[in-house]
Amino acid sequence: MEGKASTATKKADEVEKSLNDWLTITSSRNAKWWYSAFHNVTAMVGAGVLGLPYAMGPGITVMILSWVITLYTLWQMVEMHECVPGKRFDRYHELGQEAFGKKLGLWVVVPQQLTVEVGVNIVYMVTGGKSLKKAVDTLSPHGGPPIKTTYYIMMFAAVQFFLSHLPNFNSITGISFLAAVMSFSYSTVAWMASVQKGVQPDIKYTPRASTTIGQTFGFLSALGDVAFAFAGHNVVLEIQATIPSTPESPSKKPMWRGVVFAYIVVALCYFPVAMIGYWTFGDSVEDNIMISLERPAILIAIANMFVMCIIIGVLLMCLAPIGAMRQIILQAKDYRFYS
Repeated sequence: MEGKASTATKKADEVEKSLNDWLTITSSRNAKWWYSAFHNVTAMVGAGVLGLPYAMGPGITVMILSWVITLYTLWQMVEMHECVPGKRFDRYHELGQEAFGKKLGLWVVVPQQLTVEVGVNIVYMVTGGKSLKKAVDTLSPHGGPPIKTTYYIMMFAAVQFFLSHLPNFNSITGISFLAAVMSFSYSTVAWMASVQKGVQPDIKYTPRASTTIGQTFGFLSALGDVAFAFAGHNVVLEIQATIPSTPESPSKKPMWRGVVFAYIVVALCYFPVAMIGYWTFGDSVEDNIMISLERPAILIAIANMFVMCIIIGVLLMCLAPIGAMRQIILQAKDYRFYS
């Protein structure tokens, strides 16, 4: 009986190794710490940064807490990636199965992960198409060609379709680097334009609503804006899965170095935009600070092109876990996923 059990375990290990060598996330494990930095910046800094000035007031305290809490929870994920000696949890459902059991772990993790990933993909696909349309319309002398937003979304989706065929997670590092640069540039354009504009006349720094109920909903709305801006943990394990690991040099060391670098960039993007934008416009700031900047054509066009570049990188990373799960379902019926 022991011999049969040993043989079955060995066979399962071989199947798992073969599968990991084939899956897009784990097929290449030669990433460096700066790969982690680029991917984490891209996953974290998105279009939500421009809504942060709208969440100010008590929001600055919430922002600082969010920065600290999400950094701490990300450190926990980095540590848990190899919390069992000799095993790597490359996907969220694997960590869930270790914590809750083979079947319950799937039901706890997979629905939530798919909801987040699919939701992000849909929202950002639409946002990418709208950003492309806005850039074209802004730069066109007569308001842009009469093309519906739907067709711009399809154009953006076509780009994603071809890029999604890249062989593995490491092959999108260049795109992540470009998206990270665009994230920093996009944020810098926002706060520098606010500085140049200066404090506006008759601004106030008081709550927008005068009633207790209105102030309560305003506070909850600010929490939502900050939470959206700090959403980026959904691909942490997959990013770390691309980094090589040995007992002498575990993957958590370069991964954590990249995370720290990424969070410094996040702070340099988020806090200047939030504080300077609120300082310039007060409680009259729009939920997208670019609107408050009176829409100078070239600024809006550049900003929207930056957004599109960022979203390309975010979407490719969010598509990877879904693609890997689909590959497992289609090709690995004897994988432990079903055990």
